[in-house]
Amino acid sequence: MIPPRFRFAASLKKSLVLAAFASVALAGPPIAAQNFERPVRLVVPFAPGGTSDILARLIAPKLSAAIGQSVVIENKPGAAGNLGADAVAKAPPDGHTLLLMDVGSLATAPSLFSDLTYDPVKDLAPVSMVMFGPYVLAVHESIPAKSAQELIAYAKANPNKLAVANSGVGAANHITAVQMAKELGIQWKNVPYKGGAAASRAVVSGESGVIINGSTATLPFVSNKQLVGLAVTGEERVAGLPTFKEVGLPGGDAGTWQGILTRAGTPPAMVARLNAEIGKILAMPEIKDKIAEQGGVVRAGTPAEFASWLSDATTRWGGIIREAGIKGS
Repeated sequence: MIPPRFRFAASLKKSLVLAAFASVALAGPPIAAQNFERPVRLVVPFAPGGTSDILARLIAPKLSAAIGQSVVIENKPGAAGNLGADAVAKAPPDGHTLLLMDVGSLATAPSLFSDLTYDPVKDLAPVSMVMFGPYVLAVHESIPAKSAQELIAYAKANPNKLAVANSGVGAANHITAVQMAKELGIQWKNVPYKGGAAASRAVVSGESGVIINGSTATLPFVSNKQLVGLAVTGEERVAGLPTFKEVGLPGGDAGTWQGILTRAGTPPAMVARLNAEIGKILAMPEIKDKIAEQGGVVRAGTPAEFASWLSDATTRWGGIIREAGIKGS
């Protein structure tokens, strides 16, 4: 059960939606610029089954009803999310192509890839943050650890024996695993996959032994006894699992931040319309409940707030990447 303080008050949601509508009124472009004239592409730059994909399938039908056009989900995995992000960055700037992803990957990309084919800041326009999901630390049942302390003890006794699955080189869960190893004085192998779903399946199958991944994609495997859950990030227990802080693990503030963006240069009125509709969708009790059931917390807000978060995260995580010498591939 997700603690009540994790849920946004209805009044806050209402104020965010009203503010978004107000920005539409003040934006200036003709009303027609706010209308959707053809189906909308919602690009998820990871394989089906991960956190971003799950959220896209929750939001797409509601957004379709709100704008009067089909919203078609397009999974475009590859290059740690950059393949799909690049496609949106090169789409027409009219609001008909959207990107839904773990935006931590956007924050890390400039520091990881010297040959990045798009600029996350210049080529993409934040629309709305969607949710925060704590990370779940879990292991394959064959790993001789039923607690976080036992896992760390095993890792120290067996340097580089453990393979930690992540959703791509430089992904936020990869950075978290690197930081944990450094602060705990352990050595383990970081293995990249094409998204969180693929990483989770790799640990379920025993191909890798450990995973630190978003709760939305990982908790179902723990609930079904396919993975052994050890701890969660964030301030509250989820599904009975202790927090990182409780068990003495670093990185307790890490997690998956999911957001929606579109092509830079999209008319402000269209961005405001999208922000308002997404805000209303995220305020729906059934959507909030479905996200909460899997350990997530709704995090709507304005495009400006999203842009500020992305700027801060890019600076902070860029420093960690450079210090650790991580390079994208």
